[in-house]
Amino acid sequence: MLRTVSIVPAILTDNKQDYRAQVERINIFTRRVQIDVSDGIFTPTQTLDVTNIWWPKNWDTDLHLMAARPSEHVDTILKLGPSLCILHAEASEDLLPTFRVLKEAGIKVGVALLPSTFPGNVRSYIDEADHVLIFAGQLGVQGSQADLMQMEKIPLVRNMKPEVEIGWDGGVNMSNIRALTHADLDIINVGSAISQAENPAEVFQEFVAEIDKNGVVI
Repeated sequence: MLRTVSIVPAILTDNKQDYRAQVERINIFTRRVQIDVSDGIFTPTQTLDVTNIWWPKNWDTDLHLMAARPSEHVDTILKLGPSLCILHAEASEDLLPTFRVLKEAGIKVGVALLPSTFPGNVRSYIDEADHVLIFAGQLGVQGSQADLMQMEKIPLVRNMKPEVEIGWDGGVNMSNIRALTHADLDIINVGSAISQAENPAEVFQEFVAEIDKNGVVI
């Protein structure tokens, strides 16, 4: 059975002007967007703080929070009201209490797995999650090379929780989109390949067309 796959552009920046420019460019051609926020503690680099981000009201926003202690950002997350908030399994605190607070507020929760994290070791998070993000790039930056070996995690997660939404983040480009399309993913996040393109809308459509070539519904 063919699974519906969606291309979701990702925004990551430490500059307010660049952030606004990316929002305005992406708003032309899609409504689901992943916003990457890194705290400079869990990650080697820091982006705009979560208190400085925003998005259009009509967006279906995935907030990917790369933070050591996500519980410290809960009040801001609740005010922002993303559709989905993705936290890292490797954070320095138990994620389950934060998951419960977000779910009670009607926000879906996701768990991101770094390359070194085996899905079976964080099953309690996967059991509670609406979304599992297979992270295959470099924390806090765009334009890194994809570690395609991370695709081996996808069937493991799918066997644990068949209905969970599974996303991929890291190094997506036109040379590997076909492999990812057929890897039983639901979401493929694309960062620099779209955000740094001269014509982001055109590149977005090229990714969509490449998925269509492979017989997968977008």
